[in-house]
Amino acid sequence: MSSPARKGKARRRCPACEEGDLVAVDDILSTLDGYTFVERGWRCTRCGEEFIPESEGQRTIEVAKRLGIWGEPLKLRRRLSRSGRGTVLRIPSDIEEALKLRGDEEVLVSKAGRRIIIEVRGQGRRQRA
Repeated sequence: MSSPARKGKARRRCPACEEGDLVAVDDILSTLDGYTFVERGWRCTRCGEEFIPESEGQRTIEVAKRLGIWGEPLKLRRRLSRSGRGTVLRIPSDIEEALKLRGDEEVLVSKAGRRIIIEVRGQGRRQRA
């Protein structure tokens, strides 16, 4: 249980180390998919553990949803096809629209175990007619 502080406010003990006090902070950094969010919460004076209240976490989730970086990853079944000596993967139109792809972007393709990772790097060069 926490004991009262000098000014009548209850001190909150850290649930992680059970020794430090929790102090209010507004500089907790969270990173999600390359975006950095600054959140409010509490930090332990002893172990440095940070705690974000549910309301603050929900606010961050809402912003992440608006940015299109929150939620379950979309997994669609597609069949690969051959073209010349290469393999082709068609990107569904809803993903194309969500990422605002035009078809001339440069992408990086890498492998992680049995996963293929495709990262859109930027706009390509379109020829003007």
